[in-house]
Amino acid sequence: MASRKSNKRRTLDEVVRFTTSIGEGTRFTGTFNGGENYVIQGSVTGDSTVDGAVVVAETGEWICTINASVVVVAGRVDGAINAREKLEILATAKVKGNLQSPVVAIAAGAVHEGELRMGEPGRKTEFDEKRQPHIEPSGDA
Repeated sequence: MASRKSNKRRTLDEVVRFTTSIGEGTRFTGTFNGGENYVIQGSVTGDSTVDGAVVVAETGEWICTINASVVVVAGRVDGAINAREKLEILATAKVKGNLQSPVVAIAAGAVHEGELRMGEPGRKTEFDEKRQPHIEPSGDA
């Protein structure tokens, strides 16, 4: 799980492992509730309430609302995103929906259609990503 006191720029630097993975080509419809970290490489339709990280990989798609501690989007999201700690939208992301998080990082090239709300303390960071994201499912799911 992500640390609440982290000063690191990359959101996933402190994620130890992903306990659940929805693989590429897999479709899931339903609700995610839990305290672990999730990587989505396939398609999810449903809402989440997660005390951990949700990563929508470049091949991933999420339709409905994401509520999580930290959220990283490299793929497509059609719905609201509420990240309690940090939200990172990578250059390959296409997001249609309202965003809310105290810390938001949006890479150059990312597409977002909707409102952005940040509570205090908050800051918006725009960046050019120079490193490739490193996302490995745990293999336990």
